[in-house]
Parts: sequence; structure tokens; C-alpha cells
Amino acid sequence: MLGLMRQRYACLAVALAAVVLGGQITQPVMARRRPAEVANAAAQRDLVYKRVNGEVLTLDLYSPEKFSGPLPVIVWIHGGGWSRGRKERTPAVALVNDGYAVASIDYRLSSVAPFPAQIEDCKAAVRWLRANASKYNLDPDHIGVWGHSAGGHLAALLGTSGGVRELEGAGDNMSYSSRVQAVCDMSGPSDLVRLYQEASQSSADKSGKAMSAVAGLVGGSAEQNQTKAIAASPIHYVSKDDPPFLIIHGENDSTVPVTQAESFAAALKSAGVETMLEIAPARGHGAMGPRFRLMIKAFFDKYLKK
Repeated sequence: MLGLMRQRYACLAVALAAVVLGGQITQPVMARRRPAEVANAAAQRDLVYKRVNGEVLTLDLYSPEKFSGPLPVIVWIHGGGWSRGRKERTPAVALVNDGYAVASIDYRLSSVAPFPAQIEDCKAAVRWLRANASKYNLDPDHIGVWGHSAGGHLAALLGTSGGVRELEGAGDNMSYSSRVQAVCDMSGPSDLVRLYQEASQSSADKSGKAMSAVAGLVGGSAEQNQTKAIAASPIHYVSKDDPPFLIIHGENDSTVPVTQAESFAAALKSAGVETMLEIAPARGHGAMGPRFRLMIKAFFDKYLKK
């Protein structure tokens, strides 16, 4: 009798452990794959914007259910150290209710292809949106871009590398421009050589992750691949014809130091580019919240709704 009770308790413990562990394992997967939703928005998912080396790249396009005239577009680029992340979760979708179409894109991760694959894909997405503007009721002359962390880096690179042939890639829609009209860069690195060097000299917990992410992007250490690290740095391409920038960065960001934002903003302003730098006091790498959403909306309204 005692042995039978022990056996039943053991089975119950195993079942409970399976439930708990199963929840811990499956919950992040479900959360990662759950697409963004917003009231009164129409979503068209997994639209193919590029095929490259046997891989199909897609975007999700959100638009208001009721609108008149072509919609200005905001392209959302996810973060994740260039090595992870997906298009399904996008805070930009909230701006659909403010009269925007939002395109959330996937791009080749660094585990699949090194730089410049990522920026080539982002540019291809912008060209695809222009090529299909009439089909989806988009305004091809008013396209903005917004990203966080690695996505902020790619958004900034889109903004400063307009017309840089080496980063355009190849494929369909090459007759269309990949330039954007406004950039919101949240917590993104702007100088990968400096980021790698400072991380290698730092004892901070997240410095190793920063070095690993940069190395993964450029195909090795930034010292050994300095030419590619420079080519991947938005600050390298700053010029007076760049679009307006809103740069938001946490004061206490230990992943991407705030100096990356400060030096980038200074370079843009020196070139005569309209630039707004917002340093979030006592905030880290995830500087988000209602105040910033209002700021971002006002920024895009100013430059995309003329």
C-alpha cells in the first residue's frame, strides 16, 4: 500500500513538472510567433518582397480599415543582435490608428548571411513597397523607418546610405529608390568599430554580447574585419541629404553605450541634417513607453504627413 502511494505521488510530481516545464518551453515560442494586432486595422501577412539564395523574405502590412487617399508608410525593423527576432511583434502597429500603413519586415539574420545582406534586404523591402504602392494604397513619397537596437542600426543605415550602390544589393524593383524620408533610431549602434573596441576593453556584463553580435554580423572580429565594420556603420555615410532623424537612447544603456547616439547625432547635425536627440534619464537598452510613443508619432506626423 505504501509503495503504491509513493508511486502515485511520483507520477503526480512528474506530471506537474511536465506541465511547468512545458509552459516554460512553449510560452516564449508562442509569444514570439503571435502576430501584432490592433483594433480597426487590416493585416496582410507574409507578403513576399524578395527571394534570395533559395530563401523567401516576407513582410506583414497593416493599414486602417477605413481611409481615403494613399497612406504614408512606416517600416518597422526588429532588433535581436542581427541574429534573432521576427517581424510578428511590432510596436509600430499602434500608429495604424493614426493614419499610417505599417510594414514589419523580416531580413536575413547574421547566422544565415553576413553583412551587407541585412541592409540589402531592408532596401529591397522599401523598393518593393514603392513598386506596389498603388496596389496597397501607399504613398511612395512618404516612407519612414523605425527600429530598436539592431533594428535601430539598420534603420539608421537606411537613412544615411541612400544611393550607396555597394549596399543596394540586386534583384527585382531595382528601378525604384530605397531612400526613406524619416528615421527613428532607438538604442541602435552607429559606429561598429568603436562599439567593438569599447566592448573589448570593458568589464561590463553585456560587453561580451555586444562583441559577439558585431562579430556575427561582419563575419569575425571587428579588428580583423575593420573594412566591413566601417561599411556597416551608419555614421560612415552621413551627408547633408540624409532624411530627418529622431534618435532615442537610454542614458544607462549597458548594451549600446549612449555615446553611440551622441556622436551620431553630432555628426548628423554637423552635416546639416534635421536631428532630434532624446536621452532617456536612468533608462537602459529598452527605452520605451507612452512618452516616447507620442514623441515618435509627432516626429513622423511632421515629416510624413506634409
